[in-house]
Amino acid sequence: MIYVENKDLVIPGQILADEEYYSGRGTFKENGKICSSLMGLVSLRNKKLRVIPLKSKYVPKKGDVVIGKINDVRFSMWDVDINSPYSGILPAFEVFGREKKELNKVYDVGDVLFLRVVDVDEIKKAKLGLKGRGMGKFKGGIIVDIAPTKVPRLIGKKGSMINMIKDKTNCKIVVGQNGLVWVKGDEDMEQLTKNIIHLIEAEAHTSGLTNKIKNKLYLAIDGELPPEEVDEVEETEEEFVLEKPKLQNFKEELEQEEREAEEKKEKEDKPNIAEVIEELKRKNKNKDNSLSYGDNSNNSFILNNK
Repeated sequence: MIYVENKDLVIPGQILADEEYYSGRGTFKENGKICSSLMGLVSLRNKKLRVIPLKSKYVPKKGDVVIGKINDVRFSMWDVDINSPYSGILPAFEVFGREKKELNKVYDVGDVLFLRVVDVDEIKKAKLGLKGRGMGKFKGGIIVDIAPTKVPRLIGKKGSMINMIKDKTNCKIVVGQNGLVWVKGDEDMEQLTKNIIHLIEAEAHTSGLTNKIKNKLYLAIDGELPPEEVDEVEETEEEFVLEKPKLQNFKEELEQEEREAEEKKEKEDKPNIAEVIEELKRKNKNKDNSLSYGDNSNNSFILNNK
């Protein structure tokens, strides 16, 4: 027998079902009953019960990709805030190898980085590294904070949700598994993206969310709804729980942007060859006229003296 319905809000210790159901994440068994171990929403699928937490803190795991902010610079490491009760450290050797450099000249307090969790010790302290595609320091943009449990829903199946937002807003977006999201684009689009991300977080448990977000984006940007598509699939949060964000090589994109900006500046600073030639012609013409006039004067003077 089951005592709750799919998507019901439950509290820790609440009885959900008898033992003919299966106990999943966020639940435990006691005296033949399945109970909730946290406050969250019930997810029922094929007689398996899970409870998806409404809000949770990030617990670092080896291999995770995260966004972190430098809190302190020490002799041989950086202290990094990774949006977690547990601390993160970026050792100097993970950046320089055996080279010796002044740490604060590379990354300083307040810098925001895209990192990988290299290892986690027994007290959950995370050792971080920068080896991997796209790892490094962010330049510009804004940071959006969401519950880490909602990250898979923001990504969507095969990146469907996040790619739709990127394409429509033309923003660069990098998602950390610790619930921090970096967004860079036009100022208006950054704010729109921030609002959309928070909407996804708030309504992650609802079905048909992808279509709702698409409509919001089109109305905000185009002023009209998108053309209707046939057989659009309604998706629910539980379908996305195991999804993980893919690495995005934002660093290469930023470097390309910088190269393009430098090339543009060089072109602007560089004089137009055609204009330079015309200017030289004008100067030479004036010079020739001046010489011709001088020659005539001298000739007249000579003739008169004769």
